[in-house]
Amino acid sequence: MRGRVSQIVVDCRDPASLVGFWAALLGGEPVHRARGWSHVEPPGGVRLAFQPVAEGKAVKNRLHLDIEVEAIGPAVAAAVRLGAAPIGEQVVDDQGAFQVMADPEGNEFCFVASAPAG
Repeated sequence: MRGRVSQIVVDCRDPASLVGFWAALLGGEPVHRARGWSHVEPPGGVRLAFQPVAEGKAVKNRLHLDIEVEAIGPAVAAAVRLGAAPIGEQVVDDQGAFQVMADPEGNEFCFVASAPAG
């Protein structure tokens, strides 16, 4: 049996607010659903759903999203304007670069940029 990923679900305190951040970052329109859920379907991506939970985030994520961008600096600046925060310094190696970020509720994600070919 093979399944396919139909959506990625993020636990959060305020789905309606957090979906707005992710929709602004990735594109797509926020959708508000029953029982406090919200989701966004970014163009060319998988649906991100936001599930309300009572508790806040307490520890590092065991799973995170890598978001490919052309350039890390402008992506970080745009995300910070939307309410994200960088975590640590940008890392650069022979594969490219990445910057760990936290969304407005503290969920980690990374901006990644591949090294130029050649």
